[in-house]
Amino acid sequence: MTEQPPENPTETTSSTVGSEATPHLGRLLLATLVLCIPVVLVFAVLVADGDISLRAAAIGAAVVVILMAVMLNQHFRRVRALTRYLIRLREAGDDSPLPPAPSGGDLLSPGLSDAIAETARQQRARRHDLRDTMAMNAAVLAGLPDPLILVGENRRVLRLNPAAGALLGQELAGRDLALGLRNPSLLAAVEAILEGGEQQAVEFTIPGKVERSIAARVLRLPMAASQEARLMIALYDLTGVKQSERMRADFVANVSHELRTPLSSLIGFIETLRGPAREDPEAQARFLKIMEEQSHRMSRLVDDLLSLSRIELQEHTPPEGNSDIAEILRSVASTLELEAARYGMRIEIAAEALPPVIGVSDELTQVFQNLLENAVKYGEEKTVIRVAARPLAKDGAGERRLGRAGVKVSVFNEGEGIEREHIPRLTERFYRVDSRRSRRLGGTGLGLAIVKHIINRHRGVLEIESRPDEGATFSVYLPSGGAPALALQRAEPKAS
Repeated sequence: MTEQPPENPTETTSSTVGSEATPHLGRLLLATLVLCIPVVLVFAVLVADGDISLRAAAIGAAVVVILMAVMLNQHFRRVRALTRYLIRLREAGDDSPLPPAPSGGDLLSPGLSDAIAETARQQRARRHDLRDTMAMNAAVLAGLPDPLILVGENRRVLRLNPAAGALLGQELAGRDLALGLRNPSLLAAVEAILEGGEQQAVEFTIPGKVERSIAARVLRLPMAASQEARLMIALYDLTGVKQSERMRADFVANVSHELRTPLSSLIGFIETLRGPAREDPEAQARFLKIMEEQSHRMSRLVDDLLSLSRIELQEHTPPEGNSDIAEILRSVASTLELEAARYGMRIEIAAEALPPVIGVSDELTQVFQNLLENAVKYGEEKTVIRVAARPLAKDGAGERRLGRAGVKVSVFNEGEGIEREHIPRLTERFYRVDSRRSRRLGGTGLGLAIVKHIINRHRGVLEIESRPDEGATFSVYLPSGGAPALALQRAEPKAS
């Protein structure tokens, strides 16, 4: 049960004073008697020697006792006032004003109350500074993107910042470090620091669906930093760096391979033309044709590499201005009309009233040029390539995916389709589902990588849907930037 406060504060004060009065009186009497014993003994000796009468000795002793009691009472009163004042200072909150010093003059000596109040103010200021510093340190540690772990004796995890909790789980706090990080090299480094080492660096991997490469720095903490924490582990995620290194190495290897093949052919044919085929016109015509094809292949590869490099440099800068997506589709379709006709294909475009999209016309033309070229190359002969463009429905799935109003353009072809496991990697550089067929058709393996980076720069989304033997659909979501343009109802380039 909670005690109810007394209704009359005066009663509380009276009861407190009464409860203090009894022990105070006893201490006063005891102290007075103890301090007066020497005086009483002196008077007793004087009476025994006949220097003074018994009555004079009794009167003198009584006066001494009374004076001593008065002095001790005043002293004890000031001590009690000091004690109560110190208790009030201790119980006062850091944000509340300091309690006033006891009235009736100084406590035990001149200036004592002022000195105590000044000391209390300084301690309070230091506590405020310490609290602010701790709050700032906690905020800094919590805001660090790199995981930090404090470890005590016996490898017990004392604390994790949010990044470490997200990586290893907050439930690791209070448990053995080995339950979250089982790497032998890291645990050996921790043991070495616990035994007196200063600092160690370790690299290891964390297995999982996506393996993560981690660099760890294990530091010994000074004893003054914490009574429990012995060391700190700072983790740095190197997964992106390692992936970039692998991608760079793969990129160089792929470019070298793509250029080596046509270069080897050119070198071989040049040697043949300068040697055995020097006087063979028929062989010269055949070899020169092949050399021309290989030269064009290298030229396309270099052009695509330069284009991809330029787009990647600009990817972080969003485009300005608007483009007429219907006009771009019509222009690209007319450019590929003859190429499609070679395979008995037609390109059909169906577009509703489309608003202009935010983007650079040349780059968007490159996007749909690549998508339609792929549709022609990998589509089945004598089929129709369908291009559908429409505004995104307000509050529909497409608009939610794009995050704003926009336009969806889909390119569909009938053909062999693409296996599901290949779809996530189609936009990687030099990735080909069928490398022989791609090279035979003149592909560089960079077209969809260029498409992805252009769409990223335009803050759009690329969606790929395909099933084996059912063709493929490449859909592009682009943000719109104005009122609807005139509709392009149906444009069917004639096949010759």
